[in-house]
Amino acid sequence: MDKSNQKIDKSMFLKRTKDKDKRKIFEAEEFFNVKEIIYNSAKVFKDKIAFVIKNKIGENIEYENITYKRLLEDINKLGTAFYSMKFIGKRIAIIGKNSYEWVITHLANLLGGMVSVPLDKDLQYEELENSLIRSKADCIVFDEKLTDKITQIKESGKTNLTEYICMSQIEGFECIKNLLQKGEKLLESGDKSYIDCKIDNDVMNILLFTSGTTDKSKAVMLSQRNIASNIYAMRVAEDIRPTDTNIAFLPFHHIFGSTCIVMMLASGVKNVFPDGLRYIKQNLNEYKVTVFVGVPVLVEAIYKTIIKEIDKQGKTKLINTALKISNFLRKFHIDVRRILFKQVIDALGGELRFVISGGAPADAKISKGFNDLGIKTVQGYGLSETAPVIAAENDKVMKYGSVGVPMINDEIEIVNKDDNNIGEIKVKGPNVMLGYYEMPELTKEVLKDGWFYTGDLGYFDKNGVLFITGRNKNLIVLKNGKKVFPEEIETLVNRLDLVEESMVFGMPDKNDNNDVMLSVKIVYNKEDAKEKYPDKTEEELKNIMWNQIKELNKKFPRYKHIQKLIFTSEELIKTTTKKVKRQEEMKKILEYV
Repeated sequence: MDKSNQKIDKSMFLKRTKDKDKRKIFEAEEFFNVKEIIYNSAKVFKDKIAFVIKNKIGENIEYENITYKRLLEDINKLGTAFYSMKFIGKRIAIIGKNSYEWVITHLANLLGGMVSVPLDKDLQYEELENSLIRSKADCIVFDEKLTDKITQIKESGKTNLTEYICMSQIEGFECIKNLLQKGEKLLESGDKSYIDCKIDNDVMNILLFTSGTTDKSKAVMLSQRNIASNIYAMRVAEDIRPTDTNIAFLPFHHIFGSTCIVMMLASGVKNVFPDGLRYIKQNLNEYKVTVFVGVPVLVEAIYKTIIKEIDKQGKTKLINTALKISNFLRKFHIDVRRILFKQVIDALGGELRFVISGGAPADAKISKGFNDLGIKTVQGYGLSETAPVIAAENDKVMKYGSVGVPMINDEIEIVNKDDNNIGEIKVKGPNVMLGYYEMPELTKEVLKDGWFYTGDLGYFDKNGVLFITGRNKNLIVLKNGKKVFPEEIETLVNRLDLVEESMVFGMPDKNDNNDVMLSVKIVYNKEDAKEKYPDKTEEELKNIMWNQIKELNKKFPRYKHIQKLIFTSEELIKTTTKKVKRQEEMKKILEYV
């Protein structure tokens, strides 16, 4: 190698080292598997509360506190029982709502080197059965509400399942409570086979089905190193404290949900479970929640509730004036947000300080809105295949509309750039999956020389901040060669009056088979419409909306103009993580057009 190349390599090395130093904002110990993480937390946070369980006994409510010490004990009891059932090295599927039983089952799998197969509780019967067949699961741990489906699957005999375990006590099935008692007796008798097991950091320990918004769902193979490395990266980037109370909104079958709950446990956080979307405000107040991780739909719903309440009380002008004063004072490093907007923050329990949004693109206006009120909100970006986070905003880098900077142990590059420097995002790091289960050809398509090609499009600005412009498969290419990112237009459409959600798409042009008409399907909020336009019919509301769309069109070049509007109050077809299933929506649209 000549000296000039040596200089380039050295400067690149120094730059990357400097960039990594910028990304490490908080101190955290690095672990290489989940067993190390949980054992460390049980030692460091021994008597702290790990989980609060709400038990309804008749009309009374009791709260049960689970310490970090007890959490590890329960994991070891359940894991020991699993080992006694000959599940060593086997695959255990888990399905149900977020609960303590879900968590200890998942962790019992990981701490014992068994393969955890998290499944979506909202899967239709055929999809669920197919997922169990494809994953070759040996056992399923399920929520009582899914008993009918599980009974049907048991009777069909098409799967590899030999054991069916319910999270609660019901007739005809083994249950978690009994297994905890069984495991406790085995441990007391000196059975240490489970506790003493050694973890292989680099083999498949999680088999996770993607949400399948475009193609048939893929099964992602993740190792414990994948998960542990991502937890470390999140902890050094984000301000998660042992004094925090987290509410587990994200479904655990989604990798963002299950990785984040382990990250919270690594940080000594108290964790609680929501009663449902309708009870968000109540739960935030009930548990004095300080932090939560959510998808943009949830974050936006909370923000819109706040704004609606302010408007209802006639305080919009007052709040806007206060925002101007607050933003002016912040230029001089005087921060009075949580004093000025105490009443707003009190409506969310009074303690909420930090929101992490991920899983889908968020509207920059919402992030700014929360931050202006004194509730720090950051956007992250990742995929199931990267366990999941590869970039995020942090205390040093917050740029509205961006997804921040690469995580400390990830490298991100943009390839196949267009004239605007927008191209496909590829990533390399210890959190990149092992591959797709039993899909070698598809794995080869996305994993090349250690790089994972995400299929997402984006660009870096001059400061190295990453922006996502859309999904490669969603890109609308017009006859003239112009490209339209539907997500860009949807963000602005969603801000319009009455809009609950929207989907921008290319409608086949009847006059030209080689072209498409840029179109939008808008779901409007019936309650808001009735309140604001009590005497208007749906057709009249559609005309009002179309006039707003025409105004919006003026902000875009002509090729980005929306030419057709579908107006409905029926919710878009979505995954359980609230991503729109565009292909299914298109089929539905084309059937009725």
